[in-house]
Amino acid sequence: MIKPWPQLDSTLLGDFKVFQVRKDLKQSPRTGRQHEFYVLDTVDWVNVIALTPDQQIVLVEQYRHGANTVELEIPGGVMDVPGETPSATAIRELREETGYAGEHPQVIGTLLPNAAIQSNCCHTVLIEDCRLVHPVHFDHSEDIVTRLVPVEAIPELVASGRIRHCIVVAALYRFELWRRGLIPPQTA
Repeated sequence: MIKPWPQLDSTLLGDFKVFQVRKDLKQSPRTGRQHEFYVLDTVDWVNVIALTPDQQIVLVEQYRHGANTVELEIPGGVMDVPGETPSATAIRELREETGYAGEHPQVIGTLLPNAAIQSNCCHTVLIEDCRLVHPVHFDHSEDIVTRLVPVEAIPELVASGRIRHCIVVAALYRFELWRRGLIPPQTA
């Protein structure tokens, strides 16, 4: 049986605005040996599946600095407002990035973006009956184009590599499971 590793020490190595880096000293419960691990701490994230009444998904196209590419994704962002729920963050991010608003926000999945080195979660929130009702309000470092895509076209966009952001692909898979009735909505 796999057991958690006891933490013996933790040292903050740097604070870089969107994440902190720490070094943890842990002890293997199997061997008793000590090992250093580096962890990125950041706040939780939210991905938004925004569904229009005519069964289209609201997507965003934007430049991603890490990959130096323009990517087609779903709206989303960090939960940087203290005490804000995943649903409230999703409503805010959808409005800011696309101008869309909808009804019945529900968490349809909470995933670990990279459990090997990151401490945060990413919540997938479905918002139904979305309509364009507000002007966009981009962050100072965002340039975004909104695209509407029929739900039926999503698998081909993923299969062809047009949508390739792994957390977005995972969110779209959660949405497909929800559509099939295989996962119940969560509250948050």
